[in-house]
Amino acid sequence: MKVICTSPSFAKYDATPITTLQQHGFELITLPADAPLSALQPHLADTVALIVAFNDINEELLALAPQLKIVCKHGVGVDNINLDATRARGIYVTNVPDANKHAVADFAFALILNSARQITQAAIETRAGSWPRIFATDVYGKTLGIIGLGNIGKQVALRARGFNMRVIAFDFYPDEPFAAEHGIDFVTLDQLTETSDFITLHMPLTDKTQNLFDAARLKRMKKNAFLINASRGGVVNEQDLYQALLDNVIAGAAADVFVQEPLTEHPLFTLSNFIPTSHIAGYTDGAISAIGERCVTQIVQCIQQGERPINVMNGLE
Repeated sequence: MKVICTSPSFAKYDATPITTLQQHGFELITLPADAPLSALQPHLADTVALIVAFNDINEELLALAPQLKIVCKHGVGVDNINLDATRARGIYVTNVPDANKHAVADFAFALILNSARQITQAAIETRAGSWPRIFATDVYGKTLGIIGLGNIGKQVALRARGFNMRVIAFDFYPDEPFAAEHGIDFVTLDQLTETSDFITLHMPLTDKTQNLFDAARLKRMKKNAFLINASRGGVVNEQDLYQALLDNVIAGAAADVFVQEPLTEHPLFTLSNFIPTSHIAGYTDGAISAIGERCVTQIVQCIQQGERPINVMNGLE
């Protein structure tokens, strides 16, 4: 029974997930994250599980894997996996929605602080020998708007309490008890856009969220506001964001995610009021280890125990 893994961070810090697979009789095939279908094809005929990062799991690949029972996303977002095609073939698609929530929340809040205080720009100019006097803005006491008050968004909200921030939120499926317990106000998307000093995005990429922040919405933001995206690249229209930052429609932005990844160049990279990072928000030793363990647990549940995995994302019963 083969398990193909194309996530470069699987078992990076702890070999327990590999050992567990071997103990249950699985053969682990490790391939690069950018491995083409031709590299996977020799193994697909007897592969029962996939552990993937960003590979395109499409009809062509699925047709070559008649024994495939489960596709595990080594992370959260499953927009690279054809959910309809897997469901039609009876293949479970799972993710690990909360193992990296603390890592991503820490990172998102770091981008908030970095954007407000212009730490990256100060570091660049200081290295260049200019000793800049950068006059920035406060985070303490400001209004934080969280779009997507799920596992990660909730953790960002809890961190904001230490900065005495007013927290408002928008979510398609609001958790009212959590909001009430922690003094968070649910508002409309327009209200959040217009009143927040910092907006942080924590929603999956769906038809509802595609280009959620386009030129029109960016213009509704406060002129001195900042936009943080550690969710998915397609939630923000990158060309519209570039123009908004270039024209000082908003004060600044930061993103750990982009429509196309990896990137070596982008118009946004030329702007001093934009902070780019390389989709690393969830990359900590603790988070990576937990994600790997949970992927393996779901594979064992599905294939050896004949049970429905914990976090099924394609609606398969």
